[in-house]
Amino acid sequence: MQVKVLLAAALILLLPSASHATNLMYMPFETVLSDAIRAGRLDGSVKFYLIGNGPQSTQQLLRRGVVSDLKTNGFNKSDQASCEWVLQSNLIKLQADAKRVGANAVVNIVSYYDQRVRKDLNTYECRAGVFVTRVALKGDLVRLP
Repeated sequence: MQVKVLLAAALILLLPSASHATNLMYMPFETVLSDAIRAGRLDGSVKFYLIGNGPQSTQQLLRRGVVSDLKTNGFNKSDQASCEWVLQSNLIKLQADAKRVGANAVVNIVSYYDQRVRKDLNTYECRAGVFVTRVALKGDLVRLP
């Protein structure tokens, strides 16, 4: 009986650390964005631009610093597959946020894991763990001509 209690206690102590997203990965943004549009998860009415890649035309800023911080189940999935899935989930949320305020683009997108900004022209930051994979993004909702 004591062995079972000790084993259960050890599992409880280990489980929180195992569930944290621990593998830091930098994944290609445009590939996942294209896949989401091709699969119909994004309808193409809202454009997405990582910081430094946005259009140079006049923009009407509708909402600054919108954050999407979502997680997905990483169990029994490759880190790459779960990172791509959770990025798509974040993009779907940002598309809905943009449409709600009349925006047609999300610009200046940065990775925003634990409120730390990471700027990159081509990649997003993903943290993959045994049970949870997480991507956090921050960007501005704008109306392009």
